[in-house]
Amino acid sequence: MPTHVVIGANRGIGLELARQLHARGERVVAACRTANEALTPFARTLTGVDVTDDAAVAALADGLRDESVDVVWVVAGVLVRTTLDAPDPATCQRLFDVNTLGPLRVVSALRSQLGAGAKVALITSRMGSLADNDSGSHYAYRMSKAALNAAGVSLAVDLRPAGVAVALLHPGWVRTDMTGGRGLVDADESAAGLIARVDALTLETSGSFWHMNGERLPW
Repeated sequence: MPTHVVIGANRGIGLELARQLHARGERVVAACRTANEALTPFARTLTGVDVTDDAAVAALADGLRDESVDVVWVVAGVLVRTTLDAPDPATCQRLFDVNTLGPLRVVSALRSQLGAGAKVALITSRMGSLADNDSGSHYAYRMSKAALNAAGVSLAVDLRPAGVAVALLHPGWVRTDMTGGRGLVDADESAAGLIARVDALTLETSGSFWHMNGERLPW
């Protein structure tokens, strides 16, 4: 039975990923900062997992030290709008810490649990695409996701010798708390698309940037 570790599983896309993975008979470890009772029927839940906290991420790895992990999903992220009038360096630093360094901390900490054939799914955003940016603004979020994309490509290179593939995935504009309920798709549709992309991921496609609907996205 494959084991999936979902970071940021207590709501939105992460919760739906955990639900759907369990429904198809796979084992789910749900890692999140705070508990959600909705996870109890279908996931082992590890709380207090803050991706900006080195000690918390190390504790996550310690809790999984005797297990092999087939897929790590890093869903945890934060969206705050920053404009040219108010770029707010503190907000920029916070988004980099969560959206960029957080996934890097997690993958580094869990590296020993990832054997040949394992996969890493980094939930990024097409807002991190330079070529796709035709609306501007959202400086902190765009920069943090562009940097995550760069990190993901390096991870794909570094993990390839171990047989581990990495996907950079845009979930779509999803109706969640993060988007204030606005969007074009619901979390269940997004999660199904993301799972399909990871199912199809191979070492040959490792390091690629995909929309959950299967579209290849530009850098």
